[in-house]
Amino acid sequence: MKACFIGLGYIGLPTAVIAAGNGIEVTGVDINPEIVKSVNSGKIHFSEPGLEEMCRKAVSSGKLKAYAGPQTSDAYIIVVPTPFKGNHEPDISYVESAVITILPYLKEGDLCIIESTCPVGTTEKMAELIFSEKPDLKDKIYLSYCPERVLPGNTVYELIHNDRVIGGINKESAEKAESFYKHFVKGDIYKTNARTAELCKLTENASRDVQIAFANELSIICEKAGINVWELIELANKHPRVNILQPGSGVGGHCIAVDPYFITSEFPVESQLIGKAREINNYKAFWCSEKILSTMKDFNLREGREPVVALMGLSFKPNIEDLRESPAKYIVSKVMQAHNNADFLIVEPNIEAHKVYKLTDYGEAYETADIVAFLVAHNEFKNLEYRNDKIILDFCGVFKK
Repeated sequence: MKACFIGLGYIGLPTAVIAAGNGIEVTGVDINPEIVKSVNSGKIHFSEPGLEEMCRKAVSSGKLKAYAGPQTSDAYIIVVPTPFKGNHEPDISYVESAVITILPYLKEGDLCIIESTCPVGTTEKMAELIFSEKPDLKDKIYLSYCPERVLPGNTVYELIHNDRVIGGINKESAEKAESFYKHFVKGDIYKTNARTAELCKLTENASRDVQIAFANELSIICEKAGINVWELIELANKHPRVNILQPGSGVGGHCIAVDPYFITSEFPVESQLIGKAREINNYKAFWCSEKILSTMKDFNLREGREPVVALMGLSFKPNIEDLRESPAKYIVSKVMQAHNNADFLIVEPNIEAHKVYKLTDYGEAYETADIVAFLVAHNEFKNLEYRNDKIILDFCGVFKK
């Protein structure tokens, strides 16, 4: 089998590498020539444990080769971004462009799979586009939607072992896509229609966003009431049917912080809870930055000088280098812009350097700072000893005080 992956990003490249490692002859396509060059040299352009070695093996075996454009294949997998146009309205033009690029190569019996996060109805729209341009392929090719559900830092394992949902434009398309994924997916595969699969992807992340919003709202309430939110949640979770998540400095990443908008933009009246959860989680990052600024002001009034402030963490979640949609990065930016004459120490142990911020070793920052704001609960931070001589703002449960 020959498979052509359109898009070699955080999901497209790992999936292409895994497919190549399981005997599929893979063509990887990306519009960025640097990515094409790096993949063909067996290197990856982002951090993901174990992936580069697998990529190197796939390239050296001849099973994976990257190009700037599609090559004739049996299956075409579209894994391109779906950004927002403005006001959080999804832009499916990248998906549409990808479909247009493979049109000249499509032939009877081919399989086309969309993995990109999409609004409900996108797969059907792409089917209409294909058949309007190539009516002779009507009912002669297979088109499905199959979203990923992976955790950055554990992508390779989860692409192989997680269950998958496949939504076909018809039963035959779902079955054809299932036969493709069975080459490398060890988890269970569940078949449905394309619309249900599209909304399933969005629902999974919107559900998590709502649950996190509850915890974040509790943390704000507890701050005002003088209650330790970590103790409160621990005690509430003793109830056999209660499982409250842990609060943080907001919600980030390219899924939970983004996917709910695909629902709210299309169903604004119906998605009241989902929309409010997004507001709460966005507000939590703003609230954290305001808390830091007010603490700095109080310090200045009390001590007669500006404090040294350590801002601990930039990534969107613990123990990874991914900064996409990071609430911590938002907080750092807002605080520094509002108080540009203070001495800030920016810490992110998972990256070597940042193009905007000068990074400081976490131990040095903790030792030097008057005020320490924990924005991300990295493992390194949890090894620090709580210091009563510091003003510690623990937004993510490093010390749970």
